[in-house]
Amino acid sequence: MTATSPHRYLIIGAGPAGLQLSYFLQRAGADYLTLERDAAPASFFRHYPRHRRLISLNKVHTAQDDPEIKLRWDWNSLLNDSPDLLFPRYSKEYFPRADDLVDYLADFQREHKLNVRFSTPVDLIEKVDGLFVVHAAGQVFHAECVIVATGWGGPNIPDIPGIELATGYEDMPTGGEEFADKRVLIIGKGNSAFETAQALLPYAAVIHLASPHPVRLTWASKHPGDVRGQYGALLDSYWFKTLHGVLECDIDRIWRENGTFRAAITYTLAEGEEALLEYDAVLRCTGFRMDTGPFADSCRPELAPNGRIPALGPDWQSVNVDGLYFAGTLMQGRDFKRASSAFIDGFRYNLRTMSRLLAERYERTPLDHRELPADPGELAGTMLDRVNHSSALWTQFEYLCDAYVVDPATGRIRHYEDLPEDYAVERFAGEAQVFTLTLRWGRQDYGDVFAIQRHPTPERADESAFLHPVIRHWRRGDMVAERHLLEDLLAEWRHPVRHVRPLRAFLEEELAARDGTSADAS
Repeated sequence: MTATSPHRYLIIGAGPAGLQLSYFLQRAGADYLTLERDAAPASFFRHYPRHRRLISLNKVHTAQDDPEIKLRWDWNSLLNDSPDLLFPRYSKEYFPRADDLVDYLADFQREHKLNVRFSTPVDLIEKVDGLFVVHAAGQVFHAECVIVATGWGGPNIPDIPGIELATGYEDMPTGGEEFADKRVLIIGKGNSAFETAQALLPYAAVIHLASPHPVRLTWASKHPGDVRGQYGALLDSYWFKTLHGVLECDIDRIWRENGTFRAAITYTLAEGEEALLEYDAVLRCTGFRMDTGPFADSCRPELAPNGRIPALGPDWQSVNVDGLYFAGTLMQGRDFKRASSAFIDGFRYNLRTMSRLLAERYERTPLDHRELPADPGELAGTMLDRVNHSSALWTQFEYLCDAYVVDPATGRIRHYEDLPEDYAVERFAGEAQVFTLTLRWGRQDYGDVFAIQRHPTPERADESAFLHPVIRHWRRGDMVAERHLLEDLLAEWRHPVRHVRPLRAFLEEELAARDGTSADAS
């Protein structure tokens, strides 16, 4: 076992998250090394999605010249200073091919000369005397800080008797011809299940998708990880009586009998009705989970309640292991099923912020901010400039925020960009006046998301359904006031009556409330 010189940061994994964080640390001149098990970057996307079509948008034509705004609809690019290293140069397709992303990530690593050691699988991660000791490919690496960017480690296998009889998403054939005229049970109702069903539609006689809970459609939930519109053909087939179906049920048991598969189920939305169904094939499409195998007991991270991802603090650090951070899709525990931390277009901004927080902790570099006068007009202008321009606030809605901290000694405001809102509230909990600025959706329980009654007056802005700015006023960690600004079809929040005047009036009142009182505005 060969020991190497210690590093300040050790990144494990050279997928999009590991490469993105490597880029930020390298640009800052930090001492880092990235370890990758495979011989090239992006090992996950070399195998998944199985049918090789991404669900991440690639909107090339935007009628915009501003690179920052164009990133709002470019869900695959990593943040960097090279105009040639943007994903739309690799594909013009709206739903691009996974192989194009693999090519892009390989070029990103090579062009930026990122410090990645390939063919170095990590076998064991320990913590000894305050330092991490990482065993990989016959070598021992030491680091003050370890950032795990390994993505998903393996399939999430539900606890169903007989589940071992199912063919897993990771192994299933991708040619639908193999299922011609067959009855197929697909366990799961996420995008991988619908992706699989889509490939089988021209061939299978019967396709049933089964899970205990109803389908979560992305246009209703606003979460990009829920079932996407391009998979609507199966749902059409369900209601057009083609024998395909979407079942809300518990699968009690699966077994083989007389050359077929039998599934005993209990419907969850039919007063406990039971059924015995027969299939020619059973496919498991139930997602993935992180790999906890390499962690020794000295640094084994706690998991979130679903048991699939790590439990994290607001700075993406493990809740129980100091110095152990998580990057990429493993960051999603803080905004689970809400914003986009599970995806490139979300975690690229998280990682930019993480690099600043790591520099503050390990390099003693103050967290960057700028100062503003405590003037309601100028503050309103700054806030509106940000929501009209920032791609981070746009993509990481309801999660990342700008924080504006009023300094009572100087009368000025410190403006911090792109912090997780829960982190900002905790960090500045001792301050008497803090404002946070986010973009948020309206409520989720609309009967028909395509027939929403709107009330386009500033006084009812809190009833906006679409993405819109929300400003919150915090006093020593408690929210004391909130102001919504009206939604806008083109996402332009600059109207003097609908946006500027209400925001300025809110800030005037709240900045003047230095005695602890505050008016709750909407």
